[in-house]
Formats: sequence, C-alpha cells, structure tokens
Amino acid sequence: MPHLTVRVLEPQLEGNEPALIAALTDAVVEVYGEWARDVVVIHLDGVPAGRWGLRGKPVDEAPPAITFGIREGAFTRPDSGELIARLVRTVTDATADVLGAHLRDTIAVELVATPSGRTSIGGVIVDD
Repeated sequence: MPHLTVRVLEPQLEGNEPALIAALTDAVVEVYGEWARDVVVIHLDGVPAGRWGLRGKPVDEAPPAITFGIREGAFTRPDSGELIARLVRTVTDATADVLGAHLRDTIAVELVATPSGRTSIGGVIVDD
C-alpha cells in the first residue's frame, strides 16, 4: 500500500486538503494503475505558523516535504528507475498543481522502502 505523508505549513494547506488528497491519489494511480486507488493512504500534516524554520528563522511559506512509503520490491523491479522517476514526478506535479507552481522546484519527496514482512494490516504481517 502506498502511504504518503505530506508536511506543509497550515496556512498553505488550509482549504486545499480535499484537492491535495485527490491529486496525490490520482498521481499514484497514474503510475501504478487504477487498482491502487483503493489502497492509497494520504496523511496531511499541517504545521502551525511559526513552527517551520529555514536557515535558522521561522518562515511564512515553506516547500512541502513528502514521505512516500512503498514496498522495497519497487526498487528491485527491472523498471525500477523509470517507476521511481514517474512516482517522484507525478507526486511533485500534483502537489505543485494544488499548492502553487512557485513551490515546484523546492518540493521534497523522500521514498522510503519497507522490506517484505515489515508491514501489517489488522495485526497480520503482509508479505510482498
């Protein structure tokens, strides 16, 4: 299951939540296919004003930071380079489309691989 956690300043996020959830879900579906729509999980973490700092100072606007949790197997597929590039590109584009194109070149996407047997659903380990 693809899990995306998006950290963004609350004032930038406010009112954009439904559009951002829809856009990120669509971005994942664009890469993985329609089957993924039912298993994509999006967490939006709004950081209160004054609690995000860059270069040692609080900021009023900051680039979104996205952590994308995927199974480790995505990195070992024969097409992994293309898959990873598409995931990063579609997630970045979707975020910029909703929160502002001026942020596009600063949006950070971190792909975090989860090894087989290290996730569970309903208390049961899920293997790849």
